Amino acid sequence: MKAFQRIDRISEEVRRELDAIIREELNDPRIDGTWSITRAEVTGDLRFAKIYVSVLEDEKREPLIEALKNAKGYLRRVLGKRMIIRSSPELLFFSDRNIAYGVHIAKVLAETGIADQGEEGTSPEPEENA
Repeated sequence: MKAFQRIDRISEEVRRELDAIIREELNDPRIDGTWSITRAEVTGDLRFAKIYVSVLEDEKREPLIEALKNAKGYLRRVLGKRMIIRSSPELLFFSDRNIAYGVHIAKVLAETGIADQGEEGTSPEPEENA
């Protein structure tokens, strides 16, 4: 159980550090807009890290992921200097569409009026016939 806790701590630290490095040090014009690193999954042997990035604007998703893939060598080197681990993992970037999907679902619910029914989940009042 302790090995999993260590990997989870390292994964969270990788997520935090990469977020800071990208925001502070990368000056690529493709990395703009509303984005966030939602999670990082480091393998048990610390050789690879899957980085999931969420981007709200659909048209900016692919250019941002491509920019991060192009900068992964630089990001890995800076990450290795910031973290105290034997070797920094190879970074693999993936698009995470969960937040965008949640926004879409909320929008659909708002359009149908389901979200306006209240917190208790009660149905609207029946119409009276005159």
